[in-house]
Amino acid sequence: MSRLTGWWSGRGSAAKVELYTRWSFHFFLLIEIAAIGLVPVADSGYNPLVSPLGLALTLLVLAHSVLNAVLSSRALDWALDRRDRPVRLAAAMFLLTASGSLTVLALRATDVLNSSVAAAVVTGLVTFTLGGLVLCARRPRRMLYVVPAAGLATGIAVVAMGNHPGEGLGYAIGIILGGGGLAGACGFSAWLMKIVWELERSRDVQARLAVAEERLRFGRDLHDILGRNLSVIALKSELAVQLARRERPEAVDQMIEVQRIARESQREVRDVVRGYREADLRVELEGARGVLDAAGIDCDVDTTGPVLPDEVQSALGWVVRETTTNVLRHGDARRCAIAVREEEGAVLLTVENDGAGIPSGIGDGGGGRPGGTGRGPGGGIGGGPGSGLAGLRERLAAVGGSLEAGPGDGGTFLVRARVPVPRTSGMSRTEVAG
Repeated sequence: MSRLTGWWSGRGSAAKVELYTRWSFHFFLLIEIAAIGLVPVADSGYNPLVSPLGLALTLLVLAHSVLNAVLSSRALDWALDRRDRPVRLAAAMFLLTASGSLTVLALRATDVLNSSVAAAVVTGLVTFTLGGLVLCARRPRRMLYVVPAAGLATGIAVVAMGNHPGEGLGYAIGIILGGGGLAGACGFSAWLMKIVWELERSRDVQARLAVAEERLRFGRDLHDILGRNLSVIALKSELAVQLARRERPEAVDQMIEVQRIARESQREVRDVVRGYREADLRVELEGARGVLDAAGIDCDVDTTGPVLPDEVQSALGWVVRETTTNVLRHGDARRCAIAVREEEGAVLLTVENDGAGIPSGIGDGGGGRPGGTGRGPGGGIGGGPGSGLAGLRERLAAVGGSLEAGPGDGGTFLVRARVPVPRTSGMSRTEVAG
């Protein structure tokens, strides 16, 4: 079943909206054929199997519906800046509609066609044409002005060919109502699809900017530490050289000071890197929900529990980060449930998803921040010590915790991380994330 639905669930939100919009317009082909093409067939006098005129009308509707479907598809590509505007197709659609409608009206004026068949064919051709042409407009609002113009032009043509003015008014009203509704629906659909794709691109840009900002912060911190200390080391080393050349005993003191500053710099760099590597549970939960929702995976987060020490939050945050990354990479998950709760003096974190085929070696070979590069402690590229399950177990073991991963109920995959948290007066129940 997952393979059958993977073509849909594997798409992002914008791709799903585009696919739905495109197939809606493709479905208009069948609607036009059913609404217009079957009208002559329903009348025994214009049966295409026995009447050349009925066959001609049916072929006209078929050609018009196919051309309109192709025009709509190309116009949607143009709206998304994937190809040039289909001007020639739009002109061909206009000419086919105009020539076909005038021909049908002429046959109606000479009583070759009855009024009901002529009205259905002409009104349908003009209405569906307006729906296709609105997609080719840079500003769809302006295309709405074409709808009353098309209705008025059709009504005038009906009267000019000797038909009753009331019949011309009926044509005009039918085209204005039908064409206006269809043109508005088509214009809104194309606008909505463009907006969704713009939001998708904006979200990607925002994620890249967040990564770049974090890298700048990290680089700035390193510069502040190393720049200052290296300058002092360079000055003291130069002073030690000058003192050594003069055989002064103070040179030893200066080199001892250089050694002390170098060790202090090493410790400060480790502190910066440790702070950069630490994972915050609240941030990781919110990030996991956002990333999974963006990937079309329904994520349910239930995280009401005690206030946790920083080292416990960091360890559990890495579990959330690693498991979220693997839910995206492996299997075909449609639902993921993350829960953090207190249980018998311990905090229990569970991550369960319905994706199939997730290996038990979850996270081996990568697992950085979800949506990131996959680099980072506990999940370097290519695996190795400290990555995947082994890395998570090491982190949890450092705070007295344990990790279990394997099949859950109903064909799911379940990861359980348990960390004992002793009760202290400073702990109270609070909601970690919504």
